[in-house]
Amino acid sequence: MQKYRNLLFYIGTIIVFSGVMYWFFVHGKSLQGEEILMANTNPASAWTNFLSSLSENLHHPLGLLLLQIVAILLIARLLGWVCIKIRQPSVIGEMIAGIILGPSLLGMHFPEVSAFLFPEESLGNLEFLSQIGLILFMYIVGMELDLSVLRKKAQDAIVISHASIIIPFALGTGLAYYVYQDFAPAGIPFISFALFIAIAMSITAFPVLARIVQERNLQKTKLGSVVITCAAADDITAWCILAAVIAIVKAGSFVSSVYVIAMAVAYVILMIKVVRPFVKRVADLQAGRGIISKSIVAIFFLILIISSYTTEIIGIHALFGAFMAGAIMPENTKFRNIFIEKIEDVALVLLLPLFFVFTGLRTHIGLLNDFHLWKTAGLIILVAVIGKFLGSALTARFLRMNWKDSLSIGALMNTRGLMELIVLNIGYDLGVLSPEIFAMMVIMALVTTLMTGPALDLINLIFKKSKSAEDHQENESKYKILLVFEKAKTGSTLLKLADNLTHKMEEKSITAMNFGPVDDLHNFALADYEKQQFAEVIETAQILKTSVTTMFKASNDIETDVIIATKKGNYDFLLIMLGKSIYEGSLLGRLLGFTTNIINPEKILNTVKGKMNIFNVSPFDDFNMSILEKSSIPVGIMIDKGFETAEKICIPIFDLSDLYLMEYAKRLMNNNNSKIIILDIAGQIQGNIEIQELIQDIEQLAPNTISLQNDSTLETTFFESQDLMIISNRSWKNLLDSKSSWLSDVPSTLIVSDPK
Repeated sequence: MQKYRNLLFYIGTIIVFSGVMYWFFVHGKSLQGEEILMANTNPASAWTNFLSSLSENLHHPLGLLLLQIVAILLIARLLGWVCIKIRQPSVIGEMIAGIILGPSLLGMHFPEVSAFLFPEESLGNLEFLSQIGLILFMYIVGMELDLSVLRKKAQDAIVISHASIIIPFALGTGLAYYVYQDFAPAGIPFISFALFIAIAMSITAFPVLARIVQERNLQKTKLGSVVITCAAADDITAWCILAAVIAIVKAGSFVSSVYVIAMAVAYVILMIKVVRPFVKRVADLQAGRGIISKSIVAIFFLILIISSYTTEIIGIHALFGAFMAGAIMPENTKFRNIFIEKIEDVALVLLLPLFFVFTGLRTHIGLLNDFHLWKTAGLIILVAVIGKFLGSALTARFLRMNWKDSLSIGALMNTRGLMELIVLNIGYDLGVLSPEIFAMMVIMALVTTLMTGPALDLINLIFKKSKSAEDHQENESKYKILLVFEKAKTGSTLLKLADNLTHKMEEKSITAMNFGPVDDLHNFALADYEKQQFAEVIETAQILKTSVTTMFKASNDIETDVIIATKKGNYDFLLIMLGKSIYEGSLLGRLLGFTTNIINPEKILNTVKGKMNIFNVSPFDDFNMSILEKSSIPVGIMIDKGFETAEKICIPIFDLSDLYLMEYAKRLMNNNNSKIIILDIAGQIQGNIEIQELIQDIEQLAPNTISLQNDSTLETTFFESQDLMIISNRSWKNLLDSKSSWLSDVPSTLIVSDPK
């Protein structure tokens, strides 16, 4: 009764108040003028009004800005993904996206589209929004600087860092001397032009360098720690110099800038001596909570904005204030990490690409329309590489580092990335750089960032040590397994299986490898993250009394890095976890989100003619397929259903080509005393004398450990009593088509490939 009462009240309320509104609308028409009444009754006029309103909405500043953001994000993310696939930093793709959307490509070949998407009057909104993104980015850069590491390893790092600044700075000044008359804007003093060219030659992109170090797994090496410290010292020094350069340029001469520099020094002292202790006390209030309250967030954002505003008013740019606000943040790594996570996605994913495109809109590569201009661009690139690369490398060599590490430091310090674009845009805004020299310098920033990865690869190739015959023989005698896992729990499971395969072997090697996404991990958070990921694996190794080598790598292209790791380590067997449902990659799975952990899709697929053939191209997800296609060693893909040990194993043989699985059966029998049952699915083994003799030989060496059966004679409880089913990747599809009910019965399954 209550339900009907509520329904009647709802319907009655709607009818009564709708009637009231209708009465007002009908009698309100009498208040209109005749012109309005005629316009509203004219269908052609209504359609025209609609089109006019639609056009006005398209050109409205907010609507246009949102459309620009959509276009920028799509192109930037697409090109960033492409660069990751070719083993380049994603920032390269975002820089290229800016140039593509600017007059150098879109404006040149599709001027109507460019004029519609980026009209001149809309660029002010884009600029201010991109500046907000830059302020947040520089705040993050300041927070990512680990000042404790800088203090511990400062001596050599500061020598290398300052040499990598002063040498290209001097060469940049010399370059400015030769290009000043041709390319300096009218009315700009030589000292202003020379200082900006010099600082542009001296900058290093600390964030990009840190990501490259993570991707190449160098953070734990001496080279990685030195180069990160060098980049940190370089960043602090370069931004201080840039602040002084901006002060000199705005004042017009060094003497006039003394007051600005004095105010800047006073500001830095205030931030270090007053603001820094204050923010530490504020952070201590949140110690141990694992979260930051909105009030605390508001305080830190106020400090950021006030700091940026102060440096802008002083005359050394708001970005320096943002950088200082980040650098004085409490050194508690967890606190910094939590705070960075709050702003990083908005700053780096949403706002920062706007800056790349705004830079691209200023970059007119078409202005370089004769050989002399391109020759000058080439000279700029040459001077930049010689100053930064050789300056850093030769200094490191002077400090008695080996040639490989010295050249690697030079290659890494030569990367300029986004930081270079920031400097160039400041120079452009101040009127110090002409459009031609600005375009040349942007090209230099792209080239020096692009060459970092290939230069490191070339250095590694040149200095690659050839293994001695003894080392090669020793490695050949070992059976080496590589476990690759994403979650700590899966790493522990794979280790149990690897131990079952090798427990009694004296010459064995088990390596557990974990990957983390580059963009989501900061330098100071890597150690804690790695410790958490390997904690369960190490604990399991202690319980099993087996040795395991752990290896962590930050990566944006895990499939490629896994294949590289297998080749470099000369492994014999690669173990990975299926991770996702075998149905998740199917059309049905993607639409409905089924997983075998919640629902068994087999029950649904049984009602559909053709089963998985209609819905899925492959039973594996993209990661598994990529590994299977690219790997040159056998791959084991584990489907885990609470695996603990492999004492009872069944191996279905659908075809004689599956007999390579016998190798794994013998390993499990020898190392784990496992009992093996071979299932002759196609009846091909029964009539093959050689295979039967092979099984008999195994039985003689290990009685009661291996037997041959036909699947038609199996009891219904057979699979439930097994610990593991081992099947070939070729026969896996046959199993899904004809014996799919086994999947729900067997506790765990290992799918093994046999690359030939």
